[in-house]
Amino acid sequence: MRVTSFARGMIVAAAAFVAPVAVAQQDMPSKVALAFDRYHTVEEINKALKDLAAAYPDVCTITTIGKSLQGRDMLVLTVGSGKGAPVAGKPSMWIDGSVHANEIQSAEAVLYTAWYLTKAYGVNKNLTELVDRCSFHLLPMVNPDSREVWFTKPSTPNNHRHDQRLIDQDRDGAIGEDSPDDLDGDGSITQMWKEDPQGRWERDKTDPRVFRRVAADKPPGGWTNLGEEGLDNDGDGRINEDYSGADDMNRDWPAGWLPSYVQNGAGPFPLSCPETRAIAGFIEPRTNIAAVQSYHNAGGMILRGPGASFREWAYPAGDARAYDQIAKVGEQLLPYYKSMVIYRDLYTVHGGFVNWTGESLGIFSFTNEMWNPAMYFQRDQLNPTEEQQWLWRDRMVFGQIFTDFKEFDHPKHGKVLIGGLNKWSSRSTPTFMLEEECHRNFAFTMYHADQTPEISLLRSKAEKTPGGLWSVQIEITNTRLIPTRSELSRNRGIGTSDLLTVDAGKSPVAAAFRLSSWTDEDPDPILHEASRVQNAGGVPGKGSVMYRFLVAGEAGGKVGFVYHSEKAKELRGEIELK
Repeated sequence: MRVTSFARGMIVAAAAFVAPVAVAQQDMPSKVALAFDRYHTVEEINKALKDLAAAYPDVCTITTIGKSLQGRDMLVLTVGSGKGAPVAGKPSMWIDGSVHANEIQSAEAVLYTAWYLTKAYGVNKNLTELVDRCSFHLLPMVNPDSREVWFTKPSTPNNHRHDQRLIDQDRDGAIGEDSPDDLDGDGSITQMWKEDPQGRWERDKTDPRVFRRVAADKPPGGWTNLGEEGLDNDGDGRINEDYSGADDMNRDWPAGWLPSYVQNGAGPFPLSCPETRAIAGFIEPRTNIAAVQSYHNAGGMILRGPGASFREWAYPAGDARAYDQIAKVGEQLLPYYKSMVIYRDLYTVHGGFVNWTGESLGIFSFTNEMWNPAMYFQRDQLNPTEEQQWLWRDRMVFGQIFTDFKEFDHPKHGKVLIGGLNKWSSRSTPTFMLEEECHRNFAFTMYHADQTPEISLLRSKAEKTPGGLWSVQIEITNTRLIPTRSELSRNRGIGTSDLLTVDAGKSPVAAAFRLSSWTDEDPDPILHEASRVQNAGGVPGKGSVMYRFLVAGEAGGKVGFVYHSEKAKELRGEIELK
């Protein structure tokens, strides 16, 4: 991957940002003991959030933003100090996980963020400054109902992605009558095999765990795959087809939403799920949210929108550059992850969460798909060979992700073998690698947060004009990559324009001009109310805006100004007339 000089500079800046400055990592004990070499249940995560809020009341508040379909509390932990400005008066970031409950490490990454930020505050200089400048709203579990089911009931690596709303999946007039059956009692839904003289599979002669398909021009192999283990509980000839889970909450958002016959898993209408409605009700009024991170798995991806090709308009050139520059740093902090556009590099998504926050609210939003098979042996290989996969299963995780085959007397098929790769066999990060992956994703997300807008007065001057008025000139700069107002927001009228207010006391502001350069001699006049200047374009990332005002007044007087933006801390200052 080619790294430009600009990107190289960003990488150096990111490295400086995430490196501990005040103390070493091992010298930052938390008041709440959490271990990230294991996965946490729904109850454990909620307890940890409450414990963190109680242990760190100066920087934490906890809010129940709603209840899940089955009545579980949806807890958001807000981390942010009141230094410099109230939490609502400076940029903030939304971070969530476990919208797809089988993507279990996503919730761990959010919990890790809460744990690390709280224990680092007041100890680590860089993170303390970030928490003083920004605030973080953390929801580890968008879908707590299905996370509970994944952990407590038989599952595969891929099921319980949806919510727990029951529908007639097989359209036979009954609901939930043929759910998965864990016939061998290992906690997972694995595979069933039956000896069959005409079967097109054969067992490996040296490793009986392995079944291989026999080529069409070869004699039969003696085994048939019967699919998932289970029983035909409703007698319709199918197994495990009437499971819980109607709605994919990452298809339930009002951003390019399409109904379920087009987009599988879409609810009956946008925000049809109580969980998504609760989240929308929390995010929408908080116009200072300038960044969003949603965690998923798997594949090792840093995803941005659009989710569909017809929504490319939502990512104008200036915004796309900021996205790409942030993601480029992410590729360095997250080995084996790639920066990708959802519809172009993955697949089309209608009604996705980050599409709603990015395209409807103008917030710079990413989805990280955690875990990549290349991480097995730290090699840049997305598709390990079968030999490498078995080496991993046997020598790195010591057989824990494979259930040995057992005979079972099936009521329909007779003697069968049940076993194979269990629900821990793919998608989920191995526990001995979990903390590192959580930390690397945390580091990227903190870099993203650090790029939310920060404005300051770069320079100013006041000069007496021949006509007796004072020419007061200011340049306001944004030192971060994310603008105070995205190009999308300007183009589509999302939110309110930035506002620069000038106060010369009893002396009126006679005129105002927008400058293209510090020495602009032909500036654009600002019509109407010269003391209140709307800036629809905001202050660009790594850029500035310049204004000139003509005011009456006496030498020694002062002209005050206030620059207000929804996404940045308010800037106030004074310029002396001298």
